[in-house]
Parts: sequence; C-alpha cells; structure tokens
Amino acid sequence: MKTAEDYINGQIILIDKPLHWTSFQAVNKMKYALINKVGLPKKFKIGHAGTLDPLASGLLLVCTGKFTKRITEFQGQAKEYTGTFFIGATTPSYDLETQIDQTFDTSHIDESLIQETVKQFLGEIDQKPPVFSAIKKDGIRLYEHARAGEYVEIASRKTTIHEFEITRIALPEVDFRVVCSKGTYIRSLAYDFGKAIHSGSHLIVLRRTKIGNYDVDNAIDITLFEQSLPH
Repeated sequence: MKTAEDYINGQIILIDKPLHWTSFQAVNKMKYALINKVGLPKKFKIGHAGTLDPLASGLLLVCTGKFTKRITEFQGQAKEYTGTFFIGATTPSYDLETQIDQTFDTSHIDESLIQETVKQFLGEIDQKPPVFSAIKKDGIRLYEHARAGEYVEIASRKTTIHEFEITRIALPEVDFRVVCSKGTYIRSLAYDFGKAIHSGSHLIVLRRTKIGNYDVDNAIDITLFEQSLPH
C-alpha cells in the first residue's frame, strides 16, 4: 500500500478516463480521494500529461508530487488512438459536440479509395486545429469564439502521423488506429480525411490507447483507484 510520502516523492498513475468526464474532473476526483484517504496535504501537486476531450475515453497519465516535473516530457511522447469516423457528414466541432451542419455524397466511396487516401496523411502534415478547441487566440479560447458565433482565422501547424490504419469499413462508419505526435487533433484528421475523399467526415468515437510506452491495458478505472486507497 502506497503512503503519503510515496505520492509526494512521485507516482505515475495510469487512469482509464470514462466517457463524458473532463480530464480536470478526473484529476480532481483523484486529488480529493488522496487528500481524504491517504492524508496528503491540500496543496500537494498532481496533474495529467495531456488532455482528453469529454467525448473521448482512454489513457490519462496522472503524475503526483515530484513527478509533476516530468509532465512536459510525457506530453512530448507519441500517442496512439483508436476510433470511428462517420463518413458523409460534417459538424462545426468535427465531432459529436455539435449537430451535423452539412451532408455529402458517398456513392463514389469504396474500400480502395479509403485505403489509398490514408497514405496522404502519413508523415509530417499541415493541420488546422478545430475551431472548437481550447487553444487561445487574443487571450480567448477558440471554443468561446466559436460558441459566440465569431469567425477566427486559425493558422495551420505541423504535426506528424507515424502510423494510420483503417481497421473496419462499414459505411458510413470507418474505424481507425493512429499513432501521432504531440499536438495532433484527431477531430481535424477526421475532417481533413472527409475532404480528401471528396466527401465529409466527423469523429464519433475516440479512445487514447497509448502514451509513449504506457498502455491503457494497464490503466485503472477512477472508481477502482479510489477503492484501492486505504479507508
């Protein structure tokens, strides 16, 4: 059983974040469980190495105590995601946070076109973050501009797709696995993929499965983490 001193000296805890939770909520719940059950001081350090959207599940790397200094190191590591694109429609947020705003023809799309298009996205690519994202422009987060109906010009940025494979095709759904660099938006990948196949696409399922050598298979549910702490 780990002691308060262990958590202050530094722990890396692999959490399988549930759907609909923010990453902040997950870390906060852990923090209060550690304060109340292990007796950690209220100001002890805890943080995560890379935000997951509420509509995504999967691996959240949580660092405590002295290991919070390593968060930047973990954030820089490659990440693996699995999920599902919905082909033939787009949404303003590029995922299920907003309603479908446009529909597109899909009659020309077949497996060979999908597999061929994947190749366009391998290696270094230019990508525009979604307008519904937490990036700041003029001191205001992009999603605040978007929700207020304000148009904001977003600069594209370089990102790297190390691996991109299609694991299931059952149109309009297409399942994928992606290994990518820090700063890659899978929602933007969904949108750009739809354009590349002369249609539209948005993200309907997303799960982070790896960060560097850390695997979600070794992660624990937040409730189980709480239950594992001494009473």
